[in-house]
Amino acid sequence: MIHAYSDGSSIGNPGPGGYGVVLCYKGYRKEINQGYSLTTNNRMELLGAIKALEFLKKKEKVVLTTDSRYVVDGINLGWAKKWKENGWMRTKKERAMNVDLWIRFLEQIDRHDVRINWTRGHSGNIENERCDVLANTAAKETDLIEDIGYKTVGK
Repeated sequence: MIHAYSDGSSIGNPGPGGYGVVLCYKGYRKEINQGYSLTTNNRMELLGAIKALEFLKKKEKVVLTTDSRYVVDGINLGWAKKWKENGWMRTKKERAMNVDLWIRFLEQIDRHDVRINWTRGHSGNIENERCDVLANTAAKETDLIEDIGYKTVGK
């Protein structure tokens, strides 16, 4: 079983942002992060979870831990699947946010055997704390890339 941890951040909301990921498997450890010039906190929370799963080359059993209720509830409470079934509408008049990322996340959830756990942020979970550092460090880098989804469909 692979243990994946993810976190996202933005400096301002919207503003520069980043995600951080830690993957642990049988003594192996991989850290991943990336910063974006203009994005939102929720987009980075989602992108961190996506990148953790996309990194895996084949179908795996994964326990994904994040401090984002948005990510956890979106899957565990079935919000994302309901939005998808309703043409990505949250209500009859309100479109779901971050559809581009929810599509990618659902694809990864279907590709792997994933259990998603929530942890309180800044509560001493060592790997979650490390992801927070990775995400914030990435958001402050000088070589930030464009979050194309935010520019086109994320709003």
